[in-house]
Amino acid sequence: MLAETLMHDTEHTEGSAAAAGDSSAIAPFRDRVRLACVPGIGGRLHRMLLAAYGSPAGVFAASKADLRTVAGIGPKLADSIREAAASAFADETIALCKRAQVTIILHGDANYPRLLTTIPDPPPILFVRGSFQSADALAVAVVGSRHSTPYGLRIAERLAGDLVRSGYTVVSGLARGIDAAAHAGAIAAGGRTLAVLGSGVLNIYPPEHDRLAEEVIAHGAVFSETPPLASPHAGAFPQRNRIVSGLSLGTVVVQAANRSGALITARLASEQGREVFAVPGPVDCRLSQGCHSLIRDGAKLVATVDDILEELGPLFEKATTSTGREVSNPVELQLDDLERTVLEAVTAGGAAGTDIDAVVEGSNLAASQVLATIGVLEMRRLLRRLPGSRVQRV
Repeated sequence: MLAETLMHDTEHTEGSAAAAGDSSAIAPFRDRVRLACVPGIGGRLHRMLLAAYGSPAGVFAASKADLRTVAGIGPKLADSIREAAASAFADETIALCKRAQVTIILHGDANYPRLLTTIPDPPPILFVRGSFQSADALAVAVVGSRHSTPYGLRIAERLAGDLVRSGYTVVSGLARGIDAAAHAGAIAAGGRTLAVLGSGVLNIYPPEHDRLAEEVIAHGAVFSETPPLASPHAGAFPQRNRIVSGLSLGTVVVQAANRSGALITARLASEQGREVFAVPGPVDCRLSQGCHSLIRDGAKLVATVDDILEELGPLFEKATTSTGREVSNPVELQLDDLERTVLEAVTAGGAAGTDIDAVVEGSNLAASQVLATIGVLEMRRLLRRLPGSRVQRV
């Protein structure tokens, strides 16, 4: 099911039981957080350690010599695991998250993002500020250069706005340039956006994006696999990029030089089996080179949002919401009750459409409400007006 719920309230996780003082849950949750926070333990090694020892507690009970029998565990990493076993860092992190309203999601939890479970190296832990909705499973990443031109910023903001109006959540990395424009475009259009950080969620980078981060939290979530107060470092950003692409059904690159982090995200998206899109630009602009290379290598050229929708559309045919209702367009997943009532009053199929008076009667709403809602549904590309005061489903 594409429209799976990504995240439930914290009280449905082990973390809430630990926070509430349930002694049966405190130790397992703490050990899971402790293991997930060991530097150098990515998704692959995390799975191998659990396969070898059965549980985080089993990993921490192993000797250094035993740990080194696991492929990929060298002396330094074995020392880090042994040090973590005696460290209070997990308790301090859990307490900090509780105070700062940061949700902890661990790989294997029911509320872990489903698309991330399909990538080769899913993060063992996510620290989340904000909230997820089921419709966030229908996401597209918009990424690009930090040193973008006015053209790139304009296109990124426009595409992001058009994507959220078409029912998609926009994912990006909160970086300067294209990322910031993508988040801003999604927010300005009244949609949802998710920001994946290369720093901790309580240590926003770049620092001038503090206010943008708060706006993203109000319209979605910011999250990271690094502890909440972690500082950014160069190696964190390529790692972050696999989450950006992994959360998304497709990645759109808007401006990228030949050596660009956005191209890393595009490569990861391709390796993860996701769609890759690129926006062309002036041939004499250095920031067009990466996008043109992607297009030459098979990425879908994007001039308007319709190029993205055309490619992703078949993925959402018969997508099912958490209530079991079938939809033929992802934007239907984000409709409120009023919009859904009006849409359902419009007869599906048929070239003649439905008379607006019949929509008023069928919806049992005031004519003014129906007319205003039809305007919204037109903007969302779910209805079109026909001559003679009639409307038709798109």
